[in-house]
Order: sequence, then C-alpha cells, then structure tokens
Amino acid sequence: MKISRIDHVGIAVRSLEEALKFYEGVLGIKASGEEEVPEQLVRTAFLPVGDSEIELLASTSPEGPIARFIEKRGEGIQHIALRVDNIEAALERLKAAGVRLLDEVPRHGAGGARIAFLHPKATGGVLLELTERA
Repeated sequence: MKISRIDHVGIAVRSLEEALKFYEGVLGIKASGEEEVPEQLVRTAFLPVGDSEIELLASTSPEGPIARFIEKRGEGIQHIALRVDNIEAALERLKAAGVRLLDEVPRHGAGGARIAFLHPKATGGVLLELTERA
C-alpha cells in the first residue's frame, strides 16, 4: 500500500455558504467548485491549499452522517483523507492486518474519487478516509 500524501482534510459545517464566507472572504482560499454527493447526503466544496485541499462538508439531510457528527461534536474536523494509488489493494492489506474498516468496498466520493473509511477505533480516534483519484 502506497500513501502518497494527505489528499484533504474534511471539515463538517452547518452552512456551506457561511463557511465559504470565511475561507474565501477572510482567508482568500478560493473554492474549486461545489458538488452534491447524494449517496452521502452531503454538499461539498474543495479549497486547494498547496498539494492538498480542505473539504467543507454540509449535510443535505438531518439523518446524514455530517448532521449526526455536528449534533454530537459540533462543527470541525471530521476526517483526514490519505491518497492511495490502488484503493482495493490498500483495503485488502488493511483487512489482512485486522484493521477495522467502515467500508470494505470503495464507494463514490466527491470529485469522482473512489473512497473508503477506516473505523476511528482502529486509528486512535481519527476517522481516516482512503482516496483514489483518476
């Protein structure tokens, strides 16, 4: 398994529009676009920072994972995404090592990425996402 870099840091926000006022207006980091990911009940905006990105995540449903995260913990860092070259091979290696996975099969993520999450109980309390981009 080759992890090439931190792909992005996901930040849960109540309002994408309000968060963008800060990131774009105050920090001057311009979003590369917004996208809805219906499978995950979320709207996202990616903000490029060097070789990585910040992903703002706003729930589109009170039952969505981002809404539940905010309800429990408030707004803030929700996950860290690591870029991998071959997500299937990475998942196989982690599974063989006994790592608890939230996703044993990659799913569709924002920007056409293929993603899978590792359980926070296996990673010292951090929700890690593996990301493979075309």
